[in-house]
Amino acid sequence: MASFTRIEESETPSIIVHPTHKLAKIDDNIYGGFTEHMGRCIYGGIYEPGSPLSDENGFRKDVIEAMKDLRVPVVRYPGGNFVATYHWLDGVGPVENRPKRPELAWLGVEPNTFGTDEFMKWCEVVGTEPYLCLNFGTGTLDEALGWLEYCNSEQDTYYANLRRKNGREKPYNVKYWALGNECWGPWQVEQMTKEDYAKKAYQWAKAMKLQDPTVTLILCGETGYSSWDYYVLKECVRWDVHGLSGDTTKSLIDMHSIHIYTADKDHLVNATAPRAAERAIQMTSALIDLARIENNVPTSVPKQTICFDEWNVWDPVRAPGEKGAEEKYSLSDALAVSVFLNGFIRQAANMGMANIAQSVNVISPLMTSKDGLVKQTIWWPLLLFAKYMRGHSIALNIRSPEYTGRTEPKWIRAAIETPYLDSSAGIDNKGYVSLAVTNVHEQKDFEVSLDGVKEGDVKVYTVSGDNVSVVNTAEEQNVGVVESSWDGKGAFTFKKHSFTMLRWKA
Repeated sequence: MASFTRIEESETPSIIVHPTHKLAKIDDNIYGGFTEHMGRCIYGGIYEPGSPLSDENGFRKDVIEAMKDLRVPVVRYPGGNFVATYHWLDGVGPVENRPKRPELAWLGVEPNTFGTDEFMKWCEVVGTEPYLCLNFGTGTLDEALGWLEYCNSEQDTYYANLRRKNGREKPYNVKYWALGNECWGPWQVEQMTKEDYAKKAYQWAKAMKLQDPTVTLILCGETGYSSWDYYVLKECVRWDVHGLSGDTTKSLIDMHSIHIYTADKDHLVNATAPRAAERAIQMTSALIDLARIENNVPTSVPKQTICFDEWNVWDPVRAPGEKGAEEKYSLSDALAVSVFLNGFIRQAANMGMANIAQSVNVISPLMTSKDGLVKQTIWWPLLLFAKYMRGHSIALNIRSPEYTGRTEPKWIRAAIETPYLDSSAGIDNKGYVSLAVTNVHEQKDFEVSLDGVKEGDVKVYTVSGDNVSVVNTAEEQNVGVVESSWDGKGAFTFKKHSFTMLRWKA
């Protein structure tokens, strides 16, 4: 754990790193992506046939290279809210025969020129795994089972043969499947009550695992701290295999998804808002424990993990979804993203996956144009975590002053700390320690006593800017990574409104 002690601003902060105290394996899937048929994410984002920047498949090469830089392990598709009226059969087969459909989530028209086979091909080019979300709105169980057969079956059956007819002999072996998206939301086509959803999810999960017992199924949660989350976990995290090979070490449900977006006009409120995400992870984990206890799930059945499959800074008023949600991110937003990521590392024991929403153009670190790619401010902390914060989370002791003003949501103040210095640490399989520290203070540098850092060549990666409002554009890159080195001796100064990663060999 990362233990926190609040001190006065006049005192000297300290961070003690314990490289030998491994806490939990960091699942690489926490660096997952998300591509939805929304705005310019697919069309004009990852897929732009005819562009000189695209390859022979119509895939944007600059986007592919950026995804490879992040080593993105898994990408969620095709939604999001879009999926509630999406029928996968519309998006396979000869492109000229595919129907155009009204799209109700974002009030557009879906041409279906990019579908399952195109997405699978893109995943193979990027070197990532697909994560498919099932249509729990206008979709049927037959349709879901057909999609699973199309993607995963080696048998001589209708949808497997349709895949072969469409040019793919071998199955795609899609591991991750979501049982709907935000089914609780009033914006959904066919919004459900928690009772209706739980019944449907359990029955669909049973059928999916009868057809392919190897798949990982993700339950649709809300924020992780709602009555919806408790109810659907209680009803679906059960131990009754119902003839599913009689394996007493497996559950129908493998993960529980939660979604949280944060945003605020005031910097300190904005930068500390992601603390709600860490508290949500803790509460979700406790609800999973409670469901398992009440349902007498044996300890031989692995505990369900959390799939945080939508997270980011997003103000829907500033960047409306129906207009493409093309956020322009500031340095303040980049610091908020680093606080999200710190929380995922600290909570590594509970995390099975996380997917930044989204990967391109729509509330995204990457923005495409006809001329190239802009890496927004939030790209840089994400890149540093994805490159270096792998392996295992390790123990930390942090003494820091704390921000004590307004929070959003308000309940953060009573539920979890909001230190000016937000920190996490990990050690990779080569013995390199990465210490991530976000100084959210807008005016004050902190000279910090560091213990546990090996003297010698410490690499320093810093993300900052002139002020918390600066943004990156095609014309001007105000925020990036500045690399330097430190000898590891004495105190280290973490500059105001900055994210810093220190890295050394243990």
